[in-house]
Amino acid sequence: MYAMTGKLAAQPGMRDKLSAILVRASAVVAQLPGCRAYIVNEEVADEACVWVFEIWDDKESHDASLQNGEVRALIAEAMPIISGAPSGAELRVVGGYGI
Repeated sequence: MYAMTGKLAAQPGMRDKLSAILVRASAVVAQLPGCRAYIVNEEVADEACVWVFEIWDDKESHDASLQNGEVRALIAEAMPIISGAPSGAELRVVGGYGI
């Protein structure tokens, strides 16, 4: 399995809008092959930051999701709201509860 975590900082006062776009994205990717989880989280200590945690069957499934027209439209909608470059990490799932 393949996982990713991403931290996105929203423009001032725009976190709710960014979170809403990402929640809409979760509904889209939930229908795509290989998506196991797409969880949107708002950081408690930073009112601008949103974290996304994704689990996929493999990296190829994740990469293919980025070619989906609905996903691309949501990315385009979110880009002007994001402040700076996203950060995060690619992860290899080794086990645990809820997978």
